Amino acid sequence: MTEDVFSISRSTGWFVVILLGILWIALGIYWGRRAKNAEGFMLAGRNVGLSLGSATAMATWVTSNTTMLAPVFALTLGIWGMLAYSTASFGLILFALFVPRIRTLLPAGVTAGDFFRLRYGRFGWSLFLIITMLYSLSWLVSMAIAGGDLLEALAGIPYLQGMTLILVVCILYTLFGGLYAVIGTDFIQSLIILIGIVFIGSLVIARLDFSEAYEHISTHQPSLLKIAMPAALLAVFNNMLFGFGEVFHNNVWWSRAFAMRKEIAPKAFFLSGLLWFPIPIAAGFIALAAGPLGINIPDENQTGPVVASAVMNMSGFGAIAGVLILIVLFCSMASSIDSLLAATSDLLIEDVKKGLFKAKVDEVNFRRSAGFVIIGVGVLVWLLAVPHWPIINALFISGPLVGSLIWPVIAGLFWRKINRSIVLAGIIAGSAAGVWAYFALGWFTASLIGAGVSMIATILARIIRAETFSEPSPTD
Repeated sequence: MTEDVFSISRSTGWFVVILLGILWIALGIYWGRRAKNAEGFMLAGRNVGLSLGSATAMATWVTSNTTMLAPVFALTLGIWGMLAYSTASFGLILFALFVPRIRTLLPAGVTAGDFFRLRYGRFGWSLFLIITMLYSLSWLVSMAIAGGDLLEALAGIPYLQGMTLILVVCILYTLFGGLYAVIGTDFIQSLIILIGIVFIGSLVIARLDFSEAYEHISTHQPSLLKIAMPAALLAVFNNMLFGFGEVFHNNVWWSRAFAMRKEIAPKAFFLSGLLWFPIPIAAGFIALAAGPLGINIPDENQTGPVVASAVMNMSGFGAIAGVLILIVLFCSMASSIDSLLAATSDLLIEDVKKGLFKAKVDEVNFRRSAGFVIIGVGVLVWLLAVPHWPIINALFISGPLVGSLIWPVIAGLFWRKINRSIVLAGIIAGSAAGVWAYFALGWFTASLIGAGVSMIATILARIIRAETFSEPSPTD
């Protein structure tokens, strides 16, 4: 493949990403000056308002998986695949109902690990940390892969170079600014993402004759229109439960619940879920237009940028098309990679280093420790992304693990009586059964089975020798 096939030149691709990187790093340094202590670095002073809170939650959830994987869902699973990804918004909306309870139970909480340690003891806390670290790595790896695919599809930058470039940029500005930098850049990135997707979607609608498109898909890809396509229907429920598990357990969302003002947090999560809902539908719709518009997809991982670029070229935007798409999709990746790097480093310092290993990390050494952890996580993600796995495989392998945490989180928040041992056994059994289903039946069943097994165990834990949980007083 020669370079003139690509939407933009290789040098332009490097220039755009480096320019954006310098901007985000500069903003990270600027906002990072507000982090005067460890709490400021991790939780942005616990004073985040509605606009920033909604924007950071929405932008974080608009991941590379939304803009890159939703089109793959639509291309392979049709209309149900397109809708399946949008169900992940329900996780944010429901989490809004949990936030008041979280803030009441943990008024001085810092990480999601605080909840698991309090409610399920040291073993449950350790089990949570193993699962959430595996999940966080799979999410980060999937976004790094998508970043490499994006730059390769649009500018011909070799996968390894593009993936490395995007990771380095995100690591640097997270390193300097912590959650202040993450939330500030997320606000700008969310605006760019929304404007870009609406603009590209409008161009697709303008180019597409819907009656001809329906006839083309009915003739050449009839399975994409099937209402009773079994794999697609399973994908809807599997993805919805995966989304619940992702939000309910992950420190990305718990840290934001602690960082936002108490009265603001539920509104911010609810609003972010509503704003996010149509984005994967729009991204999937773009992919369904590929066949009717005669656009060839050489690699399904690159469906989104290839179709968007082709449509913008058809609309007369020429070389600028690739630049605009690169900016929008780069923002969707950066807004999630930075959040995960920050949230994962918080867990590794607060829960693993200080909690499990009882190491002392004072205010003077905190930023240095956080820096080493962020860089270490970034290097590990780079190593895992080098083999260039399919995005679906990289992400959904963790589905049964997080799915098995849904019911333990809900029960732990709202039930005072529960048998810890049975709940934890259910998490292990659900994770094992879901991983088996992933390999034996398909990725679209894994979260469903993991959540189902864990749900049964959690219900039994309410009935069989349930123990009473004594809530800590507000001063504890």
